[in-house]
Amino acid sequence: MLWNRKRPMVGLDIGSSAIKVVKVENEGGNYHLRDFGSAELLPEAIVDGEVMDRQLVVETIQNLFESKHFKIRDVAAAVSGRAVIVKKIQMDRMTPEDAREAISWEAEQHVPYDINEVCLDFQILDGSSDPKRMEVLLVAAKREMLMSHASMIRDAGLNPLVLDVESFAVQNAISLNYDFAPEEVIALVNVGSELTNINIIKDGIPLYTQDLSVGGIHFVEAVQRQFNLSHAEAEAAVHGEEQAEFDLDQVIREVGEELATGIDRSVMYLQNTEASDDLSRILLTGGGVRIPGLEEFLRQRHQASVEVADPLRRVRFDPALFGDKKPEDVAPSLTVGLGLALRKVSDR
Repeated sequence: MLWNRKRPMVGLDIGSSAIKVVKVENEGGNYHLRDFGSAELLPEAIVDGEVMDRQLVVETIQNLFESKHFKIRDVAAAVSGRAVIVKKIQMDRMTPEDAREAISWEAEQHVPYDINEVCLDFQILDGSSDPKRMEVLLVAAKREMLMSHASMIRDAGLNPLVLDVESFAVQNAISLNYDFAPEEVIALVNVGSELTNINIIKDGIPLYTQDLSVGGIHFVEAVQRQFNLSHAEAEAAVHGEEQAEFDLDQVIREVGEELATGIDRSVMYLQNTEASDDLSRILLTGGGVRIPGLEEFLRQRHQASVEVADPLRRVRFDPALFGDKKPEDVAPSLTVGLGLALRKVSDR
């Protein structure tokens, strides 16, 4: 599978505003966060998931690994954006071996790219009640993008054992820390700097995934325009720093509405394409969820329960790792990296 390998790995989260690394160990079934690190990227080094300044990204990864003294060179990284497609499809029931041979033909009907230009993976699900049909989770990613991503990681002196999908990495981290009832429909909403990953799951199965072109940077830009601030000043305001006190209600409503509408459309699409219960819970992750007022806005906007997820809820750690910062303030931004790091200890 795209996300299944059994080797000790460091989670490498290459985001558009920062690169993060996460190291996790499993001791007797107990998970320990051993270390993590983060390094900011210059604006526009990565835009809409596309690397614009490859050398800068490579050097940032190298410097981060060197500063953390990580000896493990094997990493699990993730991709997202328009070049990645995740879709649940139906196929004639067959063995996994036969399905692997047939998946290319099936994918041609669902992937809007030349099938020869994509890498395919799939997982057979147990959802179909038709004995002659089976549900399959199809994952397709543009080959050129994957090869470029892997090559860049190798240029940093690392070995990319796994290239995962960001929304699956989030699900992996959340599944370790939360128990859900089989009938619960959960929206995992990972708010990054430029993109938001939405993954709607039920009984551990992704029902629908989507990437929205809205994230933390859009709140910063809106604050810049409204208050005529520099980028640094707007960022300080959005992060709720005391020296930058501004009324962000209008910005939260305007940009937050784009996010809320994206969640609504994802749920609506799901309900129109298959029998599904109403959304029962929204779990927020990612660095963007700590924007003051965003959680409350989404809680008022949606009928479902809304909360910021804690990816360290069942993970042991030394509070000293976080320095003078509160673990609960940092943890949401580590969700993707943690989910990737767990690939070595919780393969399924």
